[in-house]
Amino acid sequence: MTASTRSTDATTSTVDAVIIGAGFSGLYMLHKLRDEMGLRARVFETGDGVGGTWYWNRYPGARSDSDSYIYGFTFDRELWETWEWSERYPGSDEIRSYLEHVARRFDLTRDITFGTRVDAATFDEDRTVWTVTTDTGETVTATYVISAVGALSASNTPRFEGLDTFAGPVFHTGHWPHEGVDFAGQRVGMIGSGASAVQATPEIAAQARELTVFQRTANYVVPANNGPVDPEVKAGRRSDWAGIRKRIQESNFGFELYLQESGAADVSDAEREALLEDYWNRGGFHIWLGSYADIFFSTEANDLVRRFLDRKIRDKVHDPRTAELLVPKGHPFGTKRNPLDSGYFEAFNEPHVHLVDVKSNPIAAITPDGLRLADGVEYTFDTLVLATGFDAMTGPLNRIDIRGRGGALLREKWAEGPRTYLGLMSHGYPNLFTITGPQSPSVLSNMPVSIEQHVDYVGRIIADLRARGAAVIEPTKEAEDGWCTYNQEIAHATLFPTADTWYMGANIPGKPRVFMPNLDFVGPYRAKCDQIAANGWEGFAVDGEATPAGEHVYTWAVAG
Repeated sequence: MTASTRSTDATTSTVDAVIIGAGFSGLYMLHKLRDEMGLRARVFETGDGVGGTWYWNRYPGARSDSDSYIYGFTFDRELWETWEWSERYPGSDEIRSYLEHVARRFDLTRDITFGTRVDAATFDEDRTVWTVTTDTGETVTATYVISAVGALSASNTPRFEGLDTFAGPVFHTGHWPHEGVDFAGQRVGMIGSGASAVQATPEIAAQARELTVFQRTANYVVPANNGPVDPEVKAGRRSDWAGIRKRIQESNFGFELYLQESGAADVSDAEREALLEDYWNRGGFHIWLGSYADIFFSTEANDLVRRFLDRKIRDKVHDPRTAELLVPKGHPFGTKRNPLDSGYFEAFNEPHVHLVDVKSNPIAAITPDGLRLADGVEYTFDTLVLATGFDAMTGPLNRIDIRGRGGALLREKWAEGPRTYLGLMSHGYPNLFTITGPQSPSVLSNMPVSIEQHVDYVGRIIADLRARGAAVIEPTKEAEDGWCTYNQEIAHATLFPTADTWYMGANIPGKPRVFMPNLDFVGPYRAKCDQIAANGWEGFAVDGEATPAGEHVYTWAVAG
């Protein structure tokens, strides 16, 4: 039986590093440790193939919301220049094909065990090693454990009363059947209105006899304007690998998007309208991540942009009542994940597509034939789709039994919210690294850019430890406490915490309301990490010898 195949034998082995997950993070981490540093590494992946989140995300319309030319690895110039994307925004099938290509190119699958879930990781203080156990009974001892589980991999299924009584099939967008679903002639009910629902709605509507979307919170959605990329644009980008790589690494969000020097409230109505109209027509995240910085700080400025977007929704949706339901209320633009639109609003102009508000009239129960609302009104359908998102950022890690010094359980330490230093490590858990973990820029960035930065940084840390003959590294409690305080302070200087979002854990009942990403943004965060390393790993203790974190670690400097 090869290493890339699930084993049901209870075995024990020793490696230098265990990597959990075979998506973008896990593949590059394996390449970094094994091929560039000569270490023995094993990857465990729950799915039966590479892809991570994209292995499971196969719902109709699933695609990246990052432009394809930057939604991939840049560490290998030839890889970047030779892969040909077919569209501006790659679909899930194409992303999986890309990651399979990466795995073949670097011969990665020989060190990946698929179809295997990591159940636990326990640190042995006497031996300074981790013991990792899987659902197949395998035990692996490793000096380092790297979590590459991703921020959006633990799907969230709300505890609807009667869900198990529904007579028809139930599908979750985060775990879609690989063979696809035929909705022809079906009456479909879909619960949710986040990014996956926005992408799936037009596709399901094109097949189904009837589609009813149950919406709790309306979202601002901007056009994707997806399609083939002009060959001349492609050629220009292909010849500018070094420039593009530098720019996205130094940017705020990992995109070639830059905030305006002036604020929305500082320019005339005509100038603001012209810019927003131009960005609307360009598509993508221009309005969100490339317009006015003051929309993240000022309600007045945010309202100016909201009025433009509200008008666009009303222009697209013919029925005034439906349009008003689709106009977001109660949260500023940009503080919730901003999905991209490929016919979402227009779908509600079709006579067989319906929108039901379940914020004012919540779902009381799922019934054998459909669902019932709080006022007693019942809806009947053949198939139920749950577009209910994820237990984001902390959820994937909390589902593993991770025990550090003194047997302390990580999920218990994080009971009031994540506690990390740089979103990379947690005090009391030596040599445990979390790629794009909570309290790093992660989900507020183009993920491959942040993934590469974290993988390179972990490689740098491990190389330094080995060069000096050191056994363990972990953050100091003081540095971690400072980072947690700093993260909340800068978040509360913005409008982000005013919205009930998965950034705040608000989609999971009982989850602490703590802003989980880091708002340093990509370029400034990278510079901060580099300075920490140059200053002798500020905020870390190496074999018990600590270097205090300087004030620059807790200084906010957003890129232009």
